[in-house]
Amino acid sequence: MSIADWPAGERPREKLLERGASALSDAELLAIFLRTGVVGKSAVDLAREVLARFGSLTQMFAASEKEFCDIHGMGQAKYVQLQAVLEMSRRALQEEVKSGDALNSPRAVREYLQLLLRGRQQEVFVAIFLDAQHRAVASEELFHGTLTQTSVYPREVVKRALHHNAAAVIFAHNHPSGVAEPSQSDQLLTDALKQALALVDVRVLDHFIVAGAACLSFAEKGLL
Repeated sequence: MSIADWPAGERPREKLLERGASALSDAELLAIFLRTGVVGKSAVDLAREVLARFGSLTQMFAASEKEFCDIHGMGQAKYVQLQAVLEMSRRALQEEVKSGDALNSPRAVREYLQLLLRGRQQEVFVAIFLDAQHRAVASEELFHGTLTQTSVYPREVVKRALHHNAAAVIFAHNHPSGVAEPSQSDQLLTDALKQALALVDVRVLDHFIVAGAACLSFAEKGLL
């Protein structure tokens, strides 16, 4: 049965208009994005197949072009559209972070970092540089790979902070393992960065670890 034959209240588009996007399942939201299915499968059936293939929306978003296009019914055009949607979401959240005090917008900061770092296959170290009013002035991916005191250079972080004339900074990195708890190396690195930035009067406001759906805050855990 095609979606057109479903009761109006159960069709994804009509359901979204009537109840809002939050009322839809992951498969229904993806079906709206896909627009059409393939022979023998509705858009919802295809969406369920895609999600089953990757395991979650997060893993689908992190899929390579080849992995995505290998699924029957997908293709380069849909992959490009998906990447565009993701980038617009990142930029919208970044604008929200930049428009006000980052400390008063913890939701926006968390959602931006999760959208940026979830599903990445290697560790990525990010710095959000803030002005004296704690408004974001820049966000940069500074380091990639295994993150330790020897691979993240405090001197380089200080240089970027001075470049942006930052008064404060928020750090974040991901744990591809899916475990959000900070390691001893994470703590040592954070302490080293705090000490280096204190010499140029730049405050470290927080350090987030993104792991799957979790986003741990050093400040909330009393680790700063």
